[in-house]
Amino acid sequence: MRSTIRIDDDLLLEIRARARAEDVSLTRMLNRTLRAGLLASTRKSGRPRHFKQRTVSMGRPRVDLDKALALAARLEDDEVTRKLHLRK
Repeated sequence: MRSTIRIDDDLLLEIRARARAEDVSLTRMLNRTLRAGLLASTRKSGRPRHFKQRTVSMGRPRVDLDKALALAARLEDDEVTRKLHLRK
């Protein structure tokens, strides 16, 4: 089966180097590597673990959330002003 995938440059260089060292094609090396990774992940746990996010209370808001956009704009303006002042 054909498919287009995006691989990080460093990973592609490593896979190509290994393929050259073993005198096999890039496709064959990618398939071997993917199979080994999938096999290793199923051996560790036997089955995939489900992720569950734990939540905690953050308390009451310290600012009026009805005016959150105005506050964000003011903070951004203050930061721009600070940066301009430092360049002098």
